[in-house]
Amino acid sequence: MIDLLVFGPHPDDLEIGLGGTIARHVDLGSTVGLCDMTAGEMGSNGTVEQRLAEAEAARAVLGAAWRENLRLPDRHIGKSPDHLATVTAFVRRHRPRVVAAPYWSDRHPDHVAASALITEGVFNAGLRRYKAEGEAWKAEWICYYFINDADRPSFVVDVSDYYEKKRRALDCHVTQFAPAGDGAAATRLTTPIFRQLIESRDAQFGALAGFPWAEGVVVREPVVRPALFRDSPVFRKP
Repeated sequence: MIDLLVFGPHPDDLEIGLGGTIARHVDLGSTVGLCDMTAGEMGSNGTVEQRLAEAEAARAVLGAAWRENLRLPDRHIGKSPDHLATVTAFVRRHRPRVVAAPYWSDRHPDHVAASALITEGVFNAGLRRYKAEGEAWKAEWICYYFINDADRPSFVVDVSDYYEKKRRALDCHVTQFAPAGDGAAATRLTTPIFRQLIESRDAQFGALAGFPWAEGVVVREPVVRPALFRDSPVFRKP
């Protein structure tokens, strides 16, 4: 059993959306596992071997306990019924308290497909009669993070003390953000504007909550608070 399982459609996605939150949970003593669904083999830059090595280097920076790759086919996430059984079995095997998945609305079709597949896989993992490897396991909930597009979050996580770790984890993905050599292709990720988009989003979420940096999370269920106090309430009996 682990505390937090974070899925990313491609290596580097979970760092983009939730790198600071991952580092914060590790620092809090939580056991965090990372799962890339594909090796990003359809990307314009980097080989599969390079991307797997970069992902492992980023894991070490963030401090997660482990990182696995499901090796689902890039650009074909969820196209086969086997993919759903694979995700379901993966959840059952690791028994997470909380699952983090990409937000269901995004410019990249793979991110949308991954969000739907993870949502179904987590649900099916809790059904004892669903035919997949492992015993039934119900996670507490799914938290959805932003990769490209951002909506209004249900809540934000203050990652101000961990933002340098997020930057260092992103820097590990050299083939995606700073590819070298004559064969390197110019992409949306290789422009300085893309890094600016990530940081401006995290800075905005932070500023709205009164912190330098924050990452936004969406949940489908109501967020329960013990009282209307902003911080932890102190109850005084008369």
